[in-house]
Parts: sequence; structure tokens; C-alpha cells
Amino acid sequence: MSSLADKVIALTKPYLGLATDAFLTRQCGHLKIEISELTQAHLKDLAPWIQRSGALIMDAGKAAELAKKLAAL
Repeated sequence: MSSLADKVIALTKPYLGLATDAFLTRQCGHLKIEISELTQAHLKDLAPWIQRSGALIMDAGKAAELAKKLAAL
């Protein structure tokens, strides 16, 4: 796994806990990549998916906060 993928997982885990891996796998699937293939270039496309999908399972404000943090990595 790339160090960027590890950072994304570590940043997401406080928000989603045990659901982190499944959630990120699904969101990376929208980009047609595996989480291990995640690069800096993917983050701008991944962040909106994180925000949209995250808002379905957690507070919308928290989802927006997470997306903003991920985009800034």
C-alpha cells in the first residue's frame, strides 16, 4: 500500500471507524482504482465522492470536513 493510501486511511478512520476500508474501497471504485493505487492526482476527484457518500452515513458537516482534509493532503 502506498504511503498516501495509508495517510488517507489514517485520516478517515476517526470518522468511520471499522467501516473505513469498505468505504474507501467503494469510493476509489468510482475512480476505477484500488486504494493501493491512489496518487496525489486522484485526491481532487476522490474528495467530492467522499463528501457526497459520506453525507449519507454521517453528519454532512463531518463529511465535508473529511473531504476538505483529504483534498489538502
